[in-house]
Amino acid sequence: MSLRFIRMMKWMVILSLFALAVSDPPSRSRVVDVIWENYKTVYAKSYAGTQEEERRRAVWEGRITIIIQHNLLADTGKKSFRLGLNKYSDLTYEEYLRFLNGYKVTNATRECRVPWVPVDNAEELPDRVDWRVQGMVTPVKDQKLCGSCWAFSTTGSLEGQHKKKTGNLVSLSEQNLIDCVRENNGCNGGWMDPAFELIKKENGIDTETSYPYTGIQDSCFFNEFTVGATCTGYVDLPEGDEATLKMAVATKGPISVAIDSSAESFYSYKSGVYDEPLCGNDVDSLTHGVLVVGYGTEKDMDYWLVKNSWGETWGMHGYIKMVRNKNNQCGIATKASYPLV
Repeated sequence: MSLRFIRMMKWMVILSLFALAVSDPPSRSRVVDVIWENYKTVYAKSYAGTQEEERRRAVWEGRITIIIQHNLLADTGKKSFRLGLNKYSDLTYEEYLRFLNGYKVTNATRECRVPWVPVDNAEELPDRVDWRVQGMVTPVKDQKLCGSCWAFSTTGSLEGQHKKKTGNLVSLSEQNLIDCVRENNGCNGGWMDPAFELIKKENGIDTETSYPYTGIQDSCFFNEFTVGATCTGYVDLPEGDEATLKMAVATKGPISVAIDSSAESFYSYKSGVYDEPLCGNDVDSLTHGVLVVGYGTEKDMDYWLVKNSWGETWGMHGYIKMVRNKNNQCGIATKASYPLV
């Protein structure tokens, strides 16, 4: 039995106990004490003093209440997805928006952009795509408390295109982009197009091994002798067109996209097809850069298979299924792009 499965079962039991304890106030505190200690152990949590721990625990308890209420609706078929705990469940909503998002469009130049050219026989596209099966997706990464999602989205699509062209899957350096893309703002946000521009101008991007992630912006240490992949340009897809995004995912590979992840439900997503009517789909609503690695249909709901950069404790081991063909929900097709190699 895998450790991942054991942890999943543990948290199912924990959430059930929490729900039962609510109806018995005298025992509630003891049950929650045990759950809190388990949470700290599983996610290696430590806090700077009793006051800070009490503050974090209060946030965490509120999160569990939200999770239980939502999952009761999911159990009765009123929600298409479930929520769960992750290592960020002790962050406030404001901290979540500040540290775990970071998509911001700037006025960067676009010298390397190439027009999108539709492919032939679009009606023959497969009903399901998952580029992980083809070995075009690296393991889930973790941006930590740094608004560098744009860098992870950039490396993810380039890793896929490099694998498709060369046959080698190379993990690329997000830190290289955080430190060196001056048009963006490092841990304070940015977007993917300027990153593609820099990679072309510098004739490459370092490997993850040669330029490891720290999650703190520093001086640029790009090394032309440890390049892991190159980029000859990039393509911006037509804004808001899910049919074109499907075409690109099916025929090109993993695609960089931006989404509105500001709804609190996204923060605690665990499984199922994410369908959130509070999501915006215009450019100003976009808050987070991610990677579409496939699509499909589950229980009659079309979905996009999306790789996030919040580690494997979030979502479906780092992935989310976002509803597809529903008015470009969460803006997933509003700012989609991919690199050329």
